[in-house]
Amino acid sequence: MTESLANRTVVVTRAAEQQGEGRRLLEQLGATVLDLPALEIGPPDHWGPLDDALTDLENFHWLVFSSANGVEAVERRLQRQNGSLAHRPGNLRIAAVGRKTARILEEFGAAADFVPPQFVADSLIDNFPVSGYGLRILLPRVQSGGRTLLADAFGEAGVRVVEVAAYESRCPASMPESTAAALAERKVDAIAFSSGKTALHTFHLLQKRFGESWEELLRPVKLISIGPQTSRSCQSCFGRIDAEASPHDLDGLVAACAQAMQTGG
Repeated sequence: MTESLANRTVVVTRAAEQQGEGRRLLEQLGATVLDLPALEIGPPDHWGPLDDALTDLENFHWLVFSSANGVEAVERRLQRQNGSLAHRPGNLRIAAVGRKTARILEEFGAAADFVPPQFVADSLIDNFPVSGYGLRILLPRVQSGGRTLLADAFGEAGVRVVEVAAYESRCPASMPESTAAALAERKVDAIAFSSGKTALHTFHLLQKRFGESWEELLRPVKLISIGPQTSRSCQSCFGRIDAEASPHDLDGLVAACAQAMQTGG
């Protein structure tokens, strides 16, 4: 059973438009939640490569999504072409990494044909339901900073992978004043990171706001990661990670926050 977070303050670093679910879960446990949106989701620099790939969907065997942002971007672009994921070519199957990615697909009437047992890209590769040789896969992804693991691993298995930028995630110009004040007054108990980019951008925002004192302000704060790639980013930026979610989703992240703060006093 997840511990109570009463009298605890947790900073959430998800993109501004994606904070609702994480906030709700944390507040249900009694936490005070502060926003530090470390991502701004927007369009890629050019839509052409994605649009060209979507007009050629009938020639792909699989459409692989590693994020909900990719799903939403592809659905929007298909609708501009008078199409949708729900009315994709009959031979095209969909794979989704993560519970939220799969849920967004269901909301669009395009339930995933395959969701790996663990909510990380490595699990998709290890458990992919068919042999890769001869397949053609479309992989919509973030424009910059995304993982090449999927494309590389599928390529080694004989898959022809087409990677296209579906969206971009950029660092905001600053952090909210209320969150900065709480950090300065040492009123924050934990920061929850939902991706490697949120860790990296939070690192930049802390440096920009607090200068050399950022590290001292962060010392008593628990740093919680949603999964292995995010943990690696936290280690690189902050030199530590205090807990990692299991499973690697929002429910796991909230549970990891509670456990880290309970054991850490």
